[in-house]
Amino acid sequence: MKYEIEQKDKVVVVKTKVEKLDALHAPELKSELVLLNKSGQRNIILDMSETRYCDSSGLSAVLVANRLCRDSNGSFVLCGLQATVQKLIAISQLDSVLKITPTLNEAVDLVYMEEVERDLEN
Repeated sequence: MKYEIEQKDKVVVVKTKVEKLDALHAPELKSELVLLNKSGQRNIILDMSETRYCDSSGLSAVLVANRLCRDSNGSFVLCGLQATVQKLIAISQLDSVLKITPTLNEAVDLVYMEEVERDLEN
């Protein structure tokens, strides 16, 4: 299994179990994220703490998940980025588009905070 999926209260945590999120592994991740969203999951955290390399196809999967969560009025958060992946995201200027936290706990807290804000707006 290249990905570990854990359902928490209002969020799904997808943990990558691959060292390289590239053209070989990204399509499977993308379809997993799409399936999760289509099954009603609007809050997704992608924990990439075990991934040391990411290419454009990996970034594409991340961006698809971000768009799906946003379109379903949910949250998408990246966490646990290795320095090389963090650098790629910064070079791509995606750090201004994506929500990124250093740890999984902070990502969960961020999602819950955004859920509370959405509840208050309604």
